[in-house]
Amino acid sequence: MRDTLRKDRYIMSAEEACALAGAVDELRAGGSSPAGPDFYDRHPSSHELLPAGLSRFLDEFRRDGNVPVCEVRGFPVDDAAVGPTPDHWDLRDGLESTAELDIAVAMCASALGEPFAWATLQCGRLVQDVFPIRGDERRESGHGSDAFLQFHTDDAFRPDSCDYILLFGVRNHDAVPTYVSAVRDVELGDDDRRVLSEARFHIIPDDEHIRQLELRAPGDPALRKAIEMRDRPAPVPVLFGNPFEPCIRLDAPYMSCVGDDPAARRALDALAAELHRVRRPLVAAQGTLLILNNRSVAHARESFTARYDGTDRWLRKIIVSRDPGEVRKPVSADRVRL
Repeated sequence: MRDTLRKDRYIMSAEEACALAGAVDELRAGGSSPAGPDFYDRHPSSHELLPAGLSRFLDEFRRDGNVPVCEVRGFPVDDAAVGPTPDHWDLRDGLESTAELDIAVAMCASALGEPFAWATLQCGRLVQDVFPIRGDERRESGHGSDAFLQFHTDDAFRPDSCDYILLFGVRNHDAVPTYVSAVRDVELGDDDRRVLSEARFHIIPDDEHIRQLELRAPGDPALRKAIEMRDRPAPVPVLFGNPFEPCIRLDAPYMSCVGDDPAARRALDALAAELHRVRRPLVAAQGTLLILNNRSVAHARESFTARYDGTDRWLRKIIVSRDPGEVRKPVSADRVRL
């Protein structure tokens, strides 16, 4: 039943979960996977099949700018049926084991806007994997494990980054937390806030945007654009939009100040300290969907020890543009449109 005391949490009843499973079966009969754009072309109104209470909750979340993060609990996950956590996203034997879960998450994503992906990541799949990969333990990415994944907003180097991030727990037996910090909760001095609102910072693409295409599609135009963004980044502010309720773009390991700018460095350090102070842990437990507003929340992930035995933390991820028209605009050739 709905936790009526909280706008940031919805708990599906057994009856709602059953109804959702029936809708998923109906959509799956169409034969397309939400990892590809064909699913959304065939089912542009899939969110209308969500249980009424969940549909209202997601609509309220989308409309209410005062709730930057929410979670939906109660998705049934058969641990044995989804199979072991894969070794690599590129080695998965198809997408069948999580097909029903992917459709349910895609329905929720479609209630918030329009899912999309980057051609530079995981071959442009619209539903992607987050799990540890052997050899990437110290990398600042969703495939790292030993290192604390520092605070960031997704694809902060891009002006057309997503509005929402959906993280679904396929498996998280170790309860590895995702930390979230809302920009509205940070306390900054006027000077630091002013400096962070000026174009005094460079943010470059994280390694995955370049590494994946260098290995698999070195001639892809998306790779050339990512390298250009890395080598010739444009100065940007960290805080932008309404000065009283600013948005945030941040990627701590992949950003720097423009030139020798001690004031900008101090402001960035002050922001980092505040993000750690106000952070709260959320766990994408098995069967739990976390939804983050990528404009108003920075997130991080605790370090953990990967076992590589098929039981490691495994999330499925979808990113969403709030305005469907934004996905269809010719913003960039490397944005996978629907």
